[in-house]
Amino acid sequence: MSKKDMILRTPLLVRFCHVFIVILFIITALSGLSLFFPSIKAFGLVLGTPQLVRELHPFLGGIVFILLMFMLVRLAHHNIPNWDDIRWMKHIKSIISGKEPEDIPIGKYNAGQKVLFWCIMSLITVLMVTGLIMWRRYFAEYFSIEIIRIAIFFHSLAAIGLILLIIGHAYMAFWVKGSIKGMINGHVSRAWARKNHSKWYHDEMKKIYIAEQEAENKSNQKENNSHKKLA
Repeated sequence: MSKKDMILRTPLLVRFCHVFIVILFIITALSGLSLFFPSIKAFGLVLGTPQLVRELHPFLGGIVFILLMFMLVRLAHHNIPNWDDIRWMKHIKSIISGKEPEDIPIGKYNAGQKVLFWCIMSLITVLMVTGLIMWRRYFAEYFSIEIIRIAIFFHSLAAIGLILLIIGHAYMAFWVKGSIKGMINGHVSRAWARKNHSKWYHDEMKKIYIAEQEAENKSNQKENNSHKKLA
């Protein structure tokens, strides 16, 4: 398929960030599970000894938080809820069965993706705050035992919730044909965009049309100027 039939969906910087988040999140999640459940301490082997796991886990979690905040800044404006999202949610049963309504204009992300986005951002924030409170080496001494216990409780809940959400995110990516390819090379076909994200497709086509018109006008202007010089 030629590049003319493709639309840029995910810029290179966002794709790189997404890859690093996936890798670091898996390592952080496995190390965290090994700390919380001693019976599966083998998960912590990705980082080495239990002592090393305790040292590195908070730092890795902090890096994941920073990367997700970068994604928040880059993608938040695409994930603002609107009335079309409510219409989309009303058809959730049909959508799950693979019969997504074509009369609902969908932006770059649908309502399900938006809910997932904000849930992930909320949970990583909870993990960051509670993680700082319970970080023995630097901050735990400034909080009471009761506060630390509450932080541990919510940290655990948020971690399990985030792991489940990430699994759901991966499933959705494989479920919608073409999503994985779009994340790998950054481009999706115009047919895919028109079918799955009609409003975003039309917005992108307008941008492409305007860019082509501007390029054509500049070319014509240069040609006219060259003719004037020759005359």
